[in-house]
Amino acid sequence: MQFLLASIVAGPLIGAAAALLPAPPGLKGTSPDQAVLRHGVTVTGVILLATIVLTLGFDHDQPSKMQATTDISWIRALDVRIHLGVDGISLPLLVLTALLTFLCALYSYFKMPAGPSPKGFVALLLVLESGTLATFAVLDLVLFFLAFEMVLIPMYFLIARWGGEGRQAAAWKFILYTLLGSVVMLLGLLLIGVKAGTFDMVALAADNGRGLTASVQVIAVLAIGIGLAVKTPMWPLHSWLPDAHTAAPTVGSVLLAGVLLKMGTYGFVRILLPITPDGMRTFAPYLAAFAVAGIIYGSLACLALVRPGNKGDLKRLIAYSSVGHMGFVLLGIATMTPTGVNGALFANVAHGLVTGLLFFLVGAVKDRYGTADLDTLAGATGAALYGRAPRLGALLAFAAVASLGLPGLAGFWGEMLALFGAFEPAEGLSRPAFLTFMAIGAFGTLLTAAYLLLVVRRVCMGGPRPAGETPIADVQGYEFAAWTPLVALTVLAGLWPAVLLGLTDPAVQKLLAGGTQ
Repeated sequence: MQFLLASIVAGPLIGAAAALLPAPPGLKGTSPDQAVLRHGVTVTGVILLATIVLTLGFDHDQPSKMQATTDISWIRALDVRIHLGVDGISLPLLVLTALLTFLCALYSYFKMPAGPSPKGFVALLLVLESGTLATFAVLDLVLFFLAFEMVLIPMYFLIARWGGEGRQAAAWKFILYTLLGSVVMLLGLLLIGVKAGTFDMVALAADNGRGLTASVQVIAVLAIGIGLAVKTPMWPLHSWLPDAHTAAPTVGSVLLAGVLLKMGTYGFVRILLPITPDGMRTFAPYLAAFAVAGIIYGSLACLALVRPGNKGDLKRLIAYSSVGHMGFVLLGIATMTPTGVNGALFANVAHGLVTGLLFFLVGAVKDRYGTADLDTLAGATGAALYGRAPRLGALLAFAAVASLGLPGLAGFWGEMLALFGAFEPAEGLSRPAFLTFMAIGAFGTLLTAAYLLLVVRRVCMGGPRPAGETPIADVQGYEFAAWTPLVALTVLAGLWPAVLLGLTDPAVQKLLAGGTQ
């Protein structure tokens, strides 16, 4: 099992190096480009299969225990170790990353984004996967920072080289924001390591902040929290996200929303909550306030974009919706309760599934109509996907109602648990303040429903296709293959939330108790 986890993390890097080599003559197929795209599907498929095997071999009776661990000394002078492990918190994120990367590779095999050679595209995709998987698997603060930063360069080039209009400016904005946040975060991580005498995240979590003074914890939470908040992204540090999503190719948007945004919130749960609890308690009310501000801001921005005459871009709208949805994740974390943190982790996975599906669908609509501009799509009677491409319209409506939190689908449970956590926050936090945050967050769910239903009305409804109009293609076979797993998992998580909560809850209970359970 420990070899399997190490292989899952390192495998995509080996695959990336192999992607840059010439394809053997027998594997070229019709062209070298086809060979390298097939290579990407194969490598990501093997990593997904290995992750499923890891999940099946995981001891589900002890999800709070670190399993499949590797612990090897790396830099003796600094006591930095190659320490890997997986528990009920990180396992769902590993599976989500492997699944979305495989679906993106499969989609790209049939619908490669316009840009340079596929060799670079596939190599960058695999490096991005390795960095993301490593972020969720490493248990050393220095390694966490290296993995956290590893994803920046491949995502920058995916946007800058294979993106659409405005890609260069969006890519630079993305990397500058995240790099500046990361510099501050590194200082906080080093502060914890120096003051505690170790960078080992398991040992630090078990100590539960007892080896750190209150002032050190406050400084560390402020520094690390800024870096994590940029990646999440938390309002008002979110402004890089809409530009990046709008310019990114479809698979870039799927991975950015589906897995990269989870790295920031995962850091809050894995590092700040157990290692610096006193510092988190100091900043929790402010974190919750920024979270609910993001919920309302994201919803109002979407409502402005969806209004007729505003030339709102559908990809940009979904990007702003992510600001609101990640606000619920941050609100759950800020409660510092098992209920709220479990809700945050559930909302993380649900957002990855639903928003990943939404970006796939919006990309398909843009491919068919040549634009994602809502006014152009709506036209006189609406794009009327129900009449012109009924399967595509039905899937877009499904993803929209899942995103707004319809009971029975994945989006419902995370938001509800986050609000329940705010109803009864952890001891030492102001209950009146969190009740106010809960009320504001609940109002945000109404605004979310409003803009998503307006999107469905404008894009999906309308009259039948007029005579003489060029028909558009409905869902193709490769699209069906790439999207069906996301639909199925969205329904499964909505109807059977215990599948996920049974993994996360014991691990969260142990984490919040400082490893004493």
